[in-house]
Amino acid sequence: MNNQLTIGLVGNPNSGKSSIFNLLTGLRQKVGNFPGVTVDKKSAQLTLKGLPPVEIIDFPGAYSCYPTSLDERVVVHALIKGQIDELPNALLYVADVTKLDKHLLLFSQLRDLDLPLILVLNMADLIEKDQLKVDLKQLGKRLGVPTVLVSSRSGEGIENLYAAVRELIEDPLQFRPEEPFYALPPLEKDVISDLRQELPARNDYHALLMVHHAQWLDFIDEKKRHRIQQAKMDRGLHSLRSQVNETMSRYDALEPVVYDTIKRGGEEFNTTTDKLDRILTHRIFGPLIFLAIMLLLFQALFSWAEFPMNGIEWIFGQLGDGVRYALGEGWLSDLLVDGVIAGLGGILVFAPQIAILFFLVSLLEEVGYMARAAFMFDHLMQRFGLNGRSVVALISGHACAIPAIMSARTISNWKERLLTILVTPLTGCSARLPVYTVLIGFAVPATTVLGGWLNVQGLAFAGLYVLGIVGAIFSAFLFKLVLKTPERSFLMLELPPYRPPVWRNVWNNVYQKTKTFALEAGKIIIVISILLWVMSSFGPGDKMQMAEQTATEQSEELNLDETATDDLIAANKLEASYAGHLGKFIEPVITPLGYDWKIGIALLTSFAAREVFIGTMATIYSVGHEEDEFRIRERLAQERDPVTGEMVYNQATAWSLLIFYVFAMMCMGTLAVTKRETNSWKWPAVQFFFLTGLAYFGAMLVYQVLS
Repeated sequence: MNNQLTIGLVGNPNSGKSSIFNLLTGLRQKVGNFPGVTVDKKSAQLTLKGLPPVEIIDFPGAYSCYPTSLDERVVVHALIKGQIDELPNALLYVADVTKLDKHLLLFSQLRDLDLPLILVLNMADLIEKDQLKVDLKQLGKRLGVPTVLVSSRSGEGIENLYAAVRELIEDPLQFRPEEPFYALPPLEKDVISDLRQELPARNDYHALLMVHHAQWLDFIDEKKRHRIQQAKMDRGLHSLRSQVNETMSRYDALEPVVYDTIKRGGEEFNTTTDKLDRILTHRIFGPLIFLAIMLLLFQALFSWAEFPMNGIEWIFGQLGDGVRYALGEGWLSDLLVDGVIAGLGGILVFAPQIAILFFLVSLLEEVGYMARAAFMFDHLMQRFGLNGRSVVALISGHACAIPAIMSARTISNWKERLLTILVTPLTGCSARLPVYTVLIGFAVPATTVLGGWLNVQGLAFAGLYVLGIVGAIFSAFLFKLVLKTPERSFLMLELPPYRPPVWRNVWNNVYQKTKTFALEAGKIIIVISILLWVMSSFGPGDKMQMAEQTATEQSEELNLDETATDDLIAANKLEASYAGHLGKFIEPVITPLGYDWKIGIALLTSFAAREVFIGTMATIYSVGHEEDEFRIRERLAQERDPVTGEMVYNQATAWSLLIFYVFAMMCMGTLAVTKRETNSWKWPAVQFFFLTGLAYFGAMLVYQVLS
């Protein structure tokens, strides 16, 4: 039994719950998964002077104890689970004070679960702006719980929240409501009375939730589940009807409480948000504004990241030179410089672009624009078998497909959720950034249009992302024709008011996501870079020595200088190495796409993760080259076909590679998440073979046409 005090942070989506969590915990939080599911579990230790540490858990947003999505199920499951020692010891319920009438349904249900509870009213900074008058004392008295008014933006009231948490830790019993908020009707009471002894419940309402959700609660065995079902049938209890009646009863009771304690002045239906939505969600102007925002986002990736990328490039160059100088010539310095540092430098140089992408996407989420995107495109998405919430997943996929796929849990329709999961990897995640950045230089000239306002390479960059989205939508349509389901689709979504971003949340998200990308990518790249260095530096038998001897004789015949001789020796030895043999083995399959055996090696390794492509190329081409090891684009530009003498990375090959990386399923982590989200290997297999086949034939078509 865990003796540590645990406090759950619960609330509706858009209540500012995660902002409160960030305010309380800062960067000390850790991210894991709830047991048995891939839903993010954010937790952190909160230490108050003179008291033992308390663990704060940030639960996913939920609207009620009757879940319509996987995220909500996680919350409900955690709060009604039978093992009492695994429940949170207490709850902080976060609600938006400007929308309290909509946010109190879940609060009233949790209040009746007999857990110590504090109501945290967020958005205190908007009370004056929205002309609200809040009778905090009367509200707390009517609801029967301690109530604290805070602002997650300014930090106002945070000391009061700390004081309330301290009181909660010292004397949790005083925070338990004396009377239930909702009285069970006779029918529900009769059913509960028959089953009460069999259910590990704290009170009647806790037992009622177990009865309603028995079909999916994992701690209720089949025998007990059958007993519950039989009791419901015998008494004529219909769960859906009962849940609707309960919900309406709670709203009827809550409405006068809010009306009596919160007074609103001014024009409620002519707010700044309403005025902005008339333009930003307009059926014509709205989508055009959305496309313009996306275009500016991708332009920023090029223009803002150039200076820090050059700085990182210089740092790794100096590091490599320093290591080689300190260790001298030898296999160890070659391994560290040409293997580890070259591989890591080849990918970490793109960290600024990834950070900028996460920054801009987080900004759109914070100001409330992402929900509008889901609302605007719901009707269009449903034509292709998707849902308005799928737009959020597809946009989030531009940062990383893994959390984007997990965000599909908010889609209640099984078919729409599955289609969203299957096609989300087609959106251009941040792992593609390094590949696109390097290859676009070969595919598109570095020129500007519209008087220098728009960079042509930036337009091509945005075009690749648009192509991925179009591919995702039409792939979903194909899957829609194959998969049949009788379920109807509905979009239930709260549009939050437009608000200035909470910069603490934005920077925290950028930090956490960029750190995760760097660490997770770094682990893979170090392993693959070392493996590639070994495979590139050694070969079967005496083939490497023979290759060096042959190259030396050729250089003498051609009267090459020292640099050209070193290049020729390096090329011959690479071809004779284990890596060269592997590349030669798959070369016949990839030749129709315009790829040689070196590109083939990079393709194989990048199936672990797309970004490994650049690290692989950096490792391969750094062998035998001590200068400019981290300017991989310039090095690729020097590569020539040994037979024709033409550039290997010409326009046709570059576009072929770009198309391949737009469509290919090259991320083992994404496949693993798809497996966990669908609870089957069938759908990850379908995803892998469909997307990789689409990539292969698309790349082949592009190369054959352009060449």
